[in-house]
Amino acid sequence: MHLPLATPPQFSISIKGVVLDVFGRVLLLKNEREEWELPGGRIEIGETPEQCVAREIFEETRWKVRTGPILDAWMYYINAGEKHVFIVTYGCYPQTDLDPVLSHEHKEIGLFTAVETARLNMPDGYRRSIATWRTELQSNRAAHHMP
Repeated sequence: MHLPLATPPQFSISIKGVVLDVFGRVLLLKNEREEWELPGGRIEIGETPEQCVAREIFEETRWKVRTGPILDAWMYYINAGEKHVFIVTYGCYPQTDLDPVLSHEHKEIGLFTAVETARLNMPDGYRRSIATWRTELQSNRAAHHMP
């Protein structure tokens, strides 16, 4: 007797970036589900995750970034789409002083302080990644005696 083979779970992979401007505000985008999210998206064949996040951030905001360390990874279930997404977040260093530009992919774009971010509708994993990157950048500044 042969048992039917189970279909392996299907999920998307999304590479996201936490980018803080010179004032310490985080770059966020509002999606069609009315959630604020980090810029980023699906990795393409032939690119590294670091290349993916830099490309996606530029496509979505016109900001050039240098990709830093991995901050976090988790599975996120999107109720509206009834699908799972594996999300990996990277800390990113902005390479621009221009205002971010909203692309056609999102409804709104903004730069938010830590206090403002706490009030936004967003997945907890993004909050955790933002907090991790803020802490890491503050630690680096303190270690190098920077303001």
